[in-house]
Amino acid sequence: MSPYQYNCVLLVDDDGVTNFINHRLIKKLNLTDCIQSAINGNEALRYIKDFISKNDQNCPELILLDINMPVLDGFEFLDEFQKLNINNRDRVKIIMLTTSTHQKDVLKIAKDTKIGYINKPLTEEKLKECLNAPAQEARGMA
Repeated sequence: MSPYQYNCVLLVDDDGVTNFINHRLIKKLNLTDCIQSAINGNEALRYIKDFISKNDQNCPELILLDINMPVLDGFEFLDEFQKLNINNRDRVKIIMLTTSTHQKDVLKIAKDTKIGYINKPLTEEKLKECLNAPAQEARGMA
């Protein structure tokens, strides 16, 4: 058995510096040996489709997703993600990692009890708390 908690972590953010810092944190926490980045939701979907075709329809098990991105934002990504045929959907944890505190965004996230929410910047404490909490409680991590 792998010493890692997740088969793959996908960072989806249009800010390269944020992806770099989050990559280092994920690596430090030894959550996976596979960390990938995408700069928008469309690129993330392409990566996931390729990943599931090579891994028996299994998706990356942890996705850190920004809301505000060009091409395909976080909410549009979620809509398209739900359409994918994924065998390990019950193991996939999606965390909205964003600077948005707009009430409209927070309410949209709150509607889906399977989606976590962390306000940027990502820290070891916030990530551990969100990963260890049941999805319904992984909200509003400041």
